[in-house]
Amino acid sequence: MVPSTLRASPLHVVVLMPLRDDWTSAAELVRRLDQAISSFPCALNVLLIDDGSAQGCTSEDFQSDFAVVRTIRILRLRRNLGHQRAIAIGLTHIEQTTACDAVLVMDADGEDTPSGALELIRSFSDSGGTKAIFAERSRRVESIVFRAFYWLYKPLHRILTGLSVRVGNFSILPSAYLSTIVTLPEMWNHYAAAVFRSRLSFTTVPIPRGYRIAGTSQMNFVALVTHGLSAISVFGEVVGVRLLIGSLVGTLLATVGILVVVMVRFFTNQAIPGWATSAAGILAIILVQFITIATIFTFFMLSTRANLGFVPIRDYALFVAEVLDIYRRD
Repeated sequence: MVPSTLRASPLHVVVLMPLRDDWTSAAELVRRLDQAISSFPCALNVLLIDDGSAQGCTSEDFQSDFAVVRTIRILRLRRNLGHQRAIAIGLTHIEQTTACDAVLVMDADGEDTPSGALELIRSFSDSGGTKAIFAERSRRVESIVFRAFYWLYKPLHRILTGLSVRVGNFSILPSAYLSTIVTLPEMWNHYAAAVFRSRLSFTTVPIPRGYRIAGTSQMNFVALVTHGLSAISVFGEVVGVRLLIGSLVGTLLATVGILVVVMVRFFTNQAIPGWATSAAGILAIILVQFITIATIFTFFMLSTRANLGFVPIRDYALFVAEVLDIYRRD
């Protein structure tokens, strides 16, 4: 990372916004963000990650009499990768090219609000810039169907990973964290989960979710399920161990069940004709299935530990098409 030489006030923050065709929302959000933070001693450099947009934008859309925004830059990707991978590439690009005190990660559609961004920056400044701060959603505005599946997903995530689902992308990171984050293969799947998995120090602040500025969300049901599974996959080793333990417990219970059936059949007069054979056969099938599952998870865990996968600092440049400056304050 390029070290910052400007550690005194104002706070130098890079705003990272992944987007795909949300240019209208992004332009308006940058203006609102500038207004919301204008009273705080802060200088903003905005980095828009163009995640394979079909529609282009013009620099005129982002011209304004900004108070704290100093530059706006577009990092174009060669193909659509999804928000999480766009964030991974954007953070690595910042680590390699930009001096700053912190990185503010937020969506470009307006659901991550300017007032929430100000709250994150204030909390970061008050904490001395020593830890990451994530927005914990105190209010959600999605559809009833989304919220229903979300409430079903939360206990599943808790059971498999041991962690509660509380946050999304909306967060602020100390620049010192970037040197660690850019080496995390888990960043390719899920940004927030990768930060949690890295054991970097973090905290949360309650911030309500806002509303889209323009257009409609491109996130469909399949994408939402994929996003949820990606978060769980970051904790693959933890999930594997928990499922392995569950399989072994199931194996033990099935074995005990078979022994009980045998004892009832040969040492008591309670067995119904044909019952013992059917019960023992069903339990034996269950036993074989649990043993198979345990074996699969064991080999899966061993193979994943030997696979390094995507490393942001090594591989990110493969997906960068170009970097464009569309606004620079004189």
